[in-house]
Amino acid sequence: MDDAARADHIGRVRRDGYTIVENAIAPDLIEALNDALARLERDLDAKPAMNAFEGHRTVRIYNLLAHGAPFDQIPTHEAVLPVIEGVLDPGCLISSLSSIAIDPGETAQPIHADDMVIPLDKPHRPIVCNSMWALTDFTEENGATRLVPGSHLKGNPEYGGAYDTIPAEMAKGSVLIWEGSLWHGGGANRTDTRRTGIAMNYCAGFIRQQENQQLGLSPDLVRGFSPRLQELVGYGVYQGLIGHIDKSSPAQRLNGGGSFRSIWDR
Repeated sequence: MDDAARADHIGRVRRDGYTIVENAIAPDLIEALNDALARLERDLDAKPAMNAFEGHRTVRIYNLLAHGAPFDQIPTHEAVLPVIEGVLDPGCLISSLSSIAIDPGETAQPIHADDMVIPLDKPHRPIVCNSMWALTDFTEENGATRLVPGSHLKGNPEYGGAYDTIPAEMAKGSVLIWEGSLWHGGGANRTDTRRTGIAMNYCAGFIRQQENQQLGLSPDLVRGFSPRLQELVGYGVYQGLIGHIDKSSPAQRLNGGGSFRSIWDR
């Protein structure tokens, strides 16, 4: 992604609350992710959660980084992360990484905002920025994410209230990126085929992550991550202060070396 395209996507998120990066994911990665999800669903015997938010005909698999490749290619993707960093900042963290497969017959998810559990007056600066990777085509009929454009500049919606929405229709391989205050929800699947996506969610470096990455991922697994991915799962220090351990970084503790300058040393 060049600088002009990145700036355009960031501008759309600031104005409308969302953007779509088309043709972002290489076909071989899409195939690898779909194969891996199918295997995990069998191995884990994953089933719908049977509640109104997660769905009665929606299969979700959480903490995907714990399952290794190819999921480790998602958080640092060059067509997505630069936009996320522009909306939040380079100190952002992975909040959660999960799959969402909406099967035929699923009803629409309640309209909500991803940051509505955080007790801050709105509007406020972005503290959450999330993305949906389309591993199949997303259409209005098969459950494309429903959006209320511009709602990120308002207060919180009434959870599950009736609102005018538009479908985030996009071709397989595209990525929807939205600011965490945007009102949205998964659509109803009125077709006879599954709609599969991966929710790659990020938060500002000073916000707690949705999934506890430090306990959810084994240290041996994280040691094999790139330095940037180690930072994204929480082994960095935000602004030289937030997240340090006795004036050392978690990455130093993890890897047994390296250096760190705290905000006070700067």
